[in-house]
Amino acid sequence: MCWSATADLAAGAAVAAVGVACVTRARRPGDLPLAALPLLLGAHQIVESLVWRSGGGTGPATVAWAAIALPLLPLWVSAGVLCAAPRYARRRLAVPLVVGVATAAALAHALVTRPVRAEIRGRTLGYVVDLAHPGLLIAGYLLATVGALLLSGDRVLRLLGVLVAAGALVCWALWELEFVSTWCAFAALCSVVLYGWVRRRPSAARERRT
Repeated sequence: MCWSATADLAAGAAVAAVGVACVTRARRPGDLPLAALPLLLGAHQIVESLVWRSGGGTGPATVAWAAIALPLLPLWVSAGVLCAAPRYARRRLAVPLVVGVATAAALAHALVTRPVRAEIRGRTLGYVVDLAHPGLLIAGYLLATVGALLLSGDRVLRLLGVLVAAGALVCWALWELEFVSTWCAFAALCSVVLYGWVRRRPSAARERRT
C-alpha cells in the first residue's frame, strides 16, 4: 500500500520490473514461485492504484486487492519457500504450508460470503471485512509467511523474514495513526532482497555436482 494512486502505480511498476528480473535470472524450477513474488506484489500495488482512483468502496478493484492480500499471499509464500528449500528443511516447512492452506481457505470463505470495503483515510487506505476469529487468522497468516521464511534454512530468506516482520510492524503503526501508508517501500526493499537471493542461487545441475 502506498499513500496515493500515483505512488502505488509507480511503485507497483518498479516492483514488477524487479520481479521480471528475478524470474529471468532464476536457475532452478523450484525457485520460480518465490522469484515471481515481486511480480505478484507489483500487480497488487497497481490494483490498489485503481482502488484509490475509484474512491474506495466495494468495487472489483477492492475485491481483487483483498483476494491477493488475504488468501493468495499466505498460500503463495508458504508454498514458494517449501519449493525452494533444501531437502533437510522441507519437513518442518510442511507446518507453515498446512497453516497457510487453512488460513487461505478461511480468508477466501470470508471474501466470498462477506463484503469487503475500502475506505480512504487521509494518505492511507483501510480495508474492512468481517472476519471470524481474526486473532487466529492473523497468527496463521504470520506463521505461513514470516514463519516460513524464518524456517527456510536459507540465510537470505531468513533475513527477508526479519525484514517482513519489522516492515509489517512499522507499516501497521503508521497505518493505525492514519499518517501515511508505507508498505510499498518495504515491498520494494523485499523485492530487491529476493533479486539478490535469486542471483546467488546455484543452478540445479551445479548443486547436483556438489
